[in-house]
Amino acid sequence: MAQETTVPKLNFEYWLDKAIEWGQATTLESQKDVCLHLPQLQEFLHQLYETIKHLGPTVAIQQFPLIGQLLGRLCWNPFVIGYDESQKTLMWCLCCLFSSEPQNAVELKANSWIRSLLCHLLSSSKWESNEAETSTFISALGYTSADYYCHLVKNMVVSLVTELRENQFNGLNVQESISASRVNAISIFCVPLITLPDLTPLLETLLLYHGGSSKEILSSEFLEAVNEAFLKKKITLPESAVFSLWLRHLPSLEKATLHLLDQLFSIQLNLLEEVARVIKDSLLPQAASHPAIFRIVNEIFKNALMETDGTSEVITIIQVFTQLFLQAYQDENKQHKFPLRVYFPCHHQPLVRSLVRRPFELPSTYWSQHVKHISDMLKAIAEDTNDSSLTDLFEIWFLVACFGEWLDIAAEQLLKAAVEPDAVLWLLAFYYCPKNENQQRTQTMVEAQAVYNHLMMLFSCTDLSLKDLEAAVHRVMGIEHCCNQRLTTHLLTSFLLFSPGGHKIAQECIYHITEITDTSKEVYNLLIRTAYRFNDSGEENQRTVKLMNELLQKLTLKV
Repeated sequence: MAQETTVPKLNFEYWLDKAIEWGQATTLESQKDVCLHLPQLQEFLHQLYETIKHLGPTVAIQQFPLIGQLLGRLCWNPFVIGYDESQKTLMWCLCCLFSSEPQNAVELKANSWIRSLLCHLLSSSKWESNEAETSTFISALGYTSADYYCHLVKNMVVSLVTELRENQFNGLNVQESISASRVNAISIFCVPLITLPDLTPLLETLLLYHGGSSKEILSSEFLEAVNEAFLKKKITLPESAVFSLWLRHLPSLEKATLHLLDQLFSIQLNLLEEVARVIKDSLLPQAASHPAIFRIVNEIFKNALMETDGTSEVITIIQVFTQLFLQAYQDENKQHKFPLRVYFPCHHQPLVRSLVRRPFELPSTYWSQHVKHISDMLKAIAEDTNDSSLTDLFEIWFLVACFGEWLDIAAEQLLKAAVEPDAVLWLLAFYYCPKNENQQRTQTMVEAQAVYNHLMMLFSCTDLSLKDLEAAVHRVMGIEHCCNQRLTTHLLTSFLLFSPGGHKIAQECIYHITEITDTSKEVYNLLIRTAYRFNDSGEENQRTVKLMNELLQKLTLKV
């Protein structure tokens, strides 16, 4: 039964019809059609091999009576055997049909036919020995194989690159310009060869080529194939070519962003340095210096955040991405730099400018003042925003979340510095509870104020025990609302990290809280963010860094 249900999924008849239609791909239209179908054909051949490899020749032919006709036609199509692993898969399929102990004249003849096809495929693996077949490919591009016999691909690439670049410079000369259809055809014929290292200059030139047309002249299959190869690290491209790819093909940018998120979700976020390296290697923060790319990536991050119910891992990823984007933005040549309002067009610009300031750009003595300034502006905007407009509230909250460094500093300054607690507590309460529906944010403020007052009475104590913190711990465990619990946990964790007596009981206290409440990930992500911020700090913070590393090791098993 399993074998019978496999046959329709393979769509065997479809590919046989295609093989007959293509022949040996001698016309321009058939060559284009082959190139457009090569990835799907390779997947089909792989599925076919997986289906027949355990059947034996006799059963395989009974299951697929026309398999010989299909494989035979594909083996003589130069575009098919030149694409990625298709040639190898065809050889595997043929080997499955070979009878090790032929019983009759039919099986002997089949073996002889298979041997001839295998010899043909093996001889086709070298460009030099396959002039007749490769000349079809070259002539389709307007060249003859005789011109480039010794170094066929390299010379073809150099020639096409020169032609495209000259056309770019002489774009106004109608007689000399390349037609959009020719550029499109070149991009299609590149699809089977994209992973060839010698083709990289042509890929780069095509991606940077715009011509005079307002419509996209490169084929979408080409753009998708280049993006796929880049994401899988099968090819290396200059940053300018990658940025141009994402600007001209939105699906590729979306796929690159989702690929990055998948990568980050699959690794243990125990070092933000590693997270930052993966994000930076993706080239997305650098590409985001272009406002169109930044806004699209930001939208994808928003959707990811909503789909995961605001999980702390996604927020941490967004914050690291934003920091790397700002770094790339500040490194941009001033002549080519876009103003910040282009990236955040719908937001209060003074608030944006304050959030964009990195903590290391200000003396630490000014941090509490800066946090209060952010809180005052945010409060005025939030209170002016109708609570019924959830979209507007979410946009304001998301802006603050992107620059979450200041939120962690706010909790730290609340405990360490002479700062107006009401303003800072309001900022934290807004972050953890942006909606004030049924006075929920107001209630969060009351809870946070009570915890803060209790912690401040203990802040100067050098000899603390878990019993001293029982009131605060009980508040965390007794709070029903998730946002209140997360804020209280944030304050308590900051207290343990920065108070003179907190280090001694930090492990016991945090283990106690995370054992009973669902805040392990919150604490974990707060610790890795703080450790990342303190990474290059002076000797005075090394003791705190050591404690955070110890706590992270303990919590790794829980998250």
